[in-house]
Amino acid sequence: MRFGLFIPQGWRLDLVGIEPVDQWRVMSDLATYVDEGDIWDSLWVYDHFHTVPMPTNEATHEAWSLMAAFAATTSRIKLGQMCTAMSYRNPAYLAKVAATADIISGGRVQMGIGGGWYEHEWRAYGYGFPSAGVRLARLDEGVQIMRDAWRDGAVTFNGKHYQVDGAIVAPKPLQDEGIPLWIAGGGEKVTLRIAAKYAQYTNFTAEPEGFAHKSQILSEHCQDVGTDFGSIVRSANVNAVVGASESEVRDRLAQVRSRISGLTGDSAADAMLNSMSTPQGGSGTPEQLIESLQKLKDLGCEYVICYFPEAAYDRSSIDRFAEEVIPALR
Repeated sequence: MRFGLFIPQGWRLDLVGIEPVDQWRVMSDLATYVDEGDIWDSLWVYDHFHTVPMPTNEATHEAWSLMAAFAATTSRIKLGQMCTAMSYRNPAYLAKVAATADIISGGRVQMGIGGGWYEHEWRAYGYGFPSAGVRLARLDEGVQIMRDAWRDGAVTFNGKHYQVDGAIVAPKPLQDEGIPLWIAGGGEKVTLRIAAKYAQYTNFTAEPEGFAHKSQILSEHCQDVGTDFGSIVRSANVNAVVGASESEVRDRLAQVRSRISGLTGDSAADAMLNSMSTPQGGSGTPEQLIESLQKLKDLGCEYVICYFPEAAYDRSSIDRFAEEVIPALR
């Protein structure tokens, strides 16, 4: 198993109380910290504009600006987004942006890509909110455009949703096969079929029964389109609050709740915490997390990306996870 982690960027109300002038330092210092050694394989940000569980005026830093910044300030760790919304940027332009970030990084950028879902920010930014079918059709076409641009240095494509005519993407990414594609989402009819056609990585639920089911559907699509199922790395995300005891985990979760509840209200804060309050969700003692993640590993999960809600304020969960959980599963 390999492991990545999310850098707090504000989207999940994880920079609350930190002044905007200091937020880049917090993000950059953490990125530098996890870039050291060889414990963490990748760092990630979210591609969103408005906070969850509801829009607020709290910070949400833009994903691809952060990609370029991390590319310049780290030296080893891979850099990804979970996940870029295809419709937020023209795909030829996005291919160019990503290639430039890959050059800056020395060949470490990953492309996490999906159809997009957060209706409020779609409408607020003037993108409308087309049907899921349209959003996923754009994903399919956009991935083809990016793949061809990175492979050939130029791309022409005449699709239903996107048309490009000799778009030059030079220089190409440094990575020989182009930037790896992480196609995220568990939609069984369309998303997983797109993943079967184009992805080097997938990302879907960390719930064991769900993970096994999605894996089976992906395998069937791979058989249909002629892709080696074993060549696609399957990954999942977890929300990690780690403590030496169950009582410490509860105390840590309570601190997270107290930080966000003034912005979200009690019921929304409770809903957010419920998604991260069990070992299956990613929180618990090291022993509990090893047991939970081993079940995923046994089902074929090769990559786990951890979100630490305390990361901007307290790195001890990250350290405990790195020192006690990762070695048992690598």
